[in-house]
Amino acid sequence: MATNSGNDIIIEAWNTVLYEKFVRFKHLLVDGLSQHSDAALQGHPFPSGAHVLDVGCGFGDSTVRIAEQVGPEGDAIGVDCAENFIEAARQDASASHAGNARFEVRDVEWDDLGGPYDHAFSRFGTMFFAMPGAAMRNVRKSLQPGGTFTQVVWRKREDNPWLHEAELRVKSMVPVVSHEDTDAVHCGPGPFSMAGADMVSDLLTGSGFSRITFERHDCDICIGRDIDDAVAFAKALGPAGEIIRLAGDLAEACMDEVDVALRETFAPYLGEHGVWAPSSTWIIRAQA
Repeated sequence: MATNSGNDIIIEAWNTVLYEKFVRFKHLLVDGLSQHSDAALQGHPFPSGAHVLDVGCGFGDSTVRIAEQVGPEGDAIGVDCAENFIEAARQDASASHAGNARFEVRDVEWDDLGGPYDHAFSRFGTMFFAMPGAAMRNVRKSLQPGGTFTQVVWRKREDNPWLHEAELRVKSMVPVVSHEDTDAVHCGPGPFSMAGADMVSDLLTGSGFSRITFERHDCDICIGRDIDDAVAFAKALGPAGEIIRLAGDLAEACMDEVDVALRETFAPYLGEHGVWAPSSTWIIRAQA
């Protein structure tokens, strides 16, 4: 496996503190985010017998879904930089008897991804690359000529108010500490790094892809079983959670005010079945 010291701090974050928080809120992340990946997989299903790479697979639920779609004659290979996610994915896939789903620890920017694959897929796995161009070129290199790469990424902040409004409220109370001013590990560029269609189109074109299309998908997702769950989720993950974590002790002094502000922010989204908020993504398809 190749190594790249520039990614070490990001990989450490995903393998430790972020992994722990993802486990804590797995009930929201898997069920909520799968609505966007299901839309992508239903709109452009992979054919039976296909060999598919799943980039940044996390817990591997999308990999298992792809494995079911391609059937026993095909297979799905999930890759992630974080060993803890890969181990969890293997356990979950074993429990679901997905024999044609496999998982490997890989840094998608630099490592050999295997292949050649017929197709590649990623649900929210491409927004955190320190060098996205290197990652896109590596994925393209792993594909058969004519193979497709489907990505699901967040659209602009304003169309994802559950993330953006929480970020603005927290930013108004908690001192913002940049990655350069702390030794704390961090997630990388952040969830909205691929929101700009022109930028992403140029990135994919420069990486050897063509026939690039963007399909907008909007849906409400559950961000908490109740208000307390939604507030805890926002304080742990996403832009608001990253501000709080990097600020450390400076943030702790503000937590009472933050709790009140976030409860106010999420109150309009509370319904009979939990806290449901609007979300918006791009489903991006490109051909190698």
